[in-house]
Amino acid sequence: MAHKHEGKSSESLLDKTVILEGLSIKPHQHIIDAGCGNGYMAKEFSKLLRNTGKVYALDPDTQAIKQLKNEVYSTNIEPLEADITKTTPIKASSVDLLYLSTVFHGFSQDQIAGFQKEAARVLKPGAKLVIIEIKKEVTSFGPPMEIRFSPEELKRTLFFTPKTLIDVGAYFFMLIFENTIK
Repeated sequence: MAHKHEGKSSESLLDKTVILEGLSIKPHQHIIDAGCGNGYMAKEFSKLLRNTGKVYALDPDTQAIKQLKNEVYSTNIEPLEADITKTTPIKASSVDLLYLSTVFHGFSQDQIAGFQKEAARVLKPGAKLVIIEIKKEVTSFGPPMEIRFSPEELKRTLFFTPKTLIDVGAYFFMLIFENTIK
């Protein structure tokens, strides 16, 4: 069953301050915002980088990327029409932080495998993989319960090393992994 976001954003429900504090972004880092949608977090990352480093804003949605390119022209944000579950044009072992917000639950088993392969390829050793998901509890919005992941299920599904679990809104959690794969 393919899951579609239909242009909906969880931006207003997430606590951006808590998210950004938990990520400890520093100038000169290279960051991927995968499934960036309208690019609101890519823009936040860019501010914290203070025009150093690079933010790759990835989304398979042609229109979203086209719009974002117009908005971030001459910044350190590079919008790319790309799918993080497949090989991207990003250089191997070049990324300090891979950020994925309310996207993972929509992946099929094959996409999860592709995502892990691509994440392992682009992340530097010791880099962070950050996944934000909707809690696996009854909410008036969000994906069907059967495709949601609890933090424990994410830890079992991914081969990265889980480090930190943070609540980032009434309905969301952020799980930070470390790339310990050589």
